[in-house]
Amino acid sequence: MKVLLQRSKQASVTIDGEVTGAIDKGYVLLVGITHEDTPEDVKYVAKKIAGLRIWEDEEGKMNRDLSEVGGAVLSVSQFTLYGDVSKGRRPSFIQAARPEQAEPLWEQFNEELRALGLHVETGRFGAMMDVSLINDGPVTLMVESK
Repeated sequence: MKVLLQRSKQASVTIDGEVTGAIDKGYVLLVGITHEDTPEDVKYVAKKIAGLRIWEDEEGKMNRDLSEVGGAVLSVSQFTLYGDVSKGRRPSFIQAARPEQAEPLWEQFNEELRALGLHVETGRFGAMMDVSLINDGPVTLMVESK
C-alpha cells in the first residue's frame, strides 16, 4: 500500500461538476493499493498517518499531529501510484490491485482513519476526479506499508 500525503490548507474533489468531498486544513491522501495488500497493511498505514507529527508547534517545529491542529482528511483512490514507467512510454498498471480487491481495502482505510478520530471526506472509487488543493509548506510524504 502506498499513500502520497500532501499537507494542505484547503482541498476538494469534484466529479461531473459535483463536489463529493472538501476539507480545510488537513491531508490530501492519494491511496494506491497493490495485490499483496491486506487489512493489516491498511491498519498500519492508517495508524501511521494519524500519528504523524508534521504540523508546527509554537516554536515552528513539526511536533503536532493532525488531530492536535483540528485537521481533516480528503482520501482519493489512486491506482496510478502503482504505475510502472520503466519500459516504453506507456505506464503499466499490473502492480495495482483489481477494483474488486482495492475498493474494499480503500473503504476499510477510510474507516480506520475515522476510528482513530479523524474526519474523512472522500472522492469516489474508480471515478474520473478533479482534485484541487492548496499545498501547505509544501509538505509531501510517501507512506508505505512494506
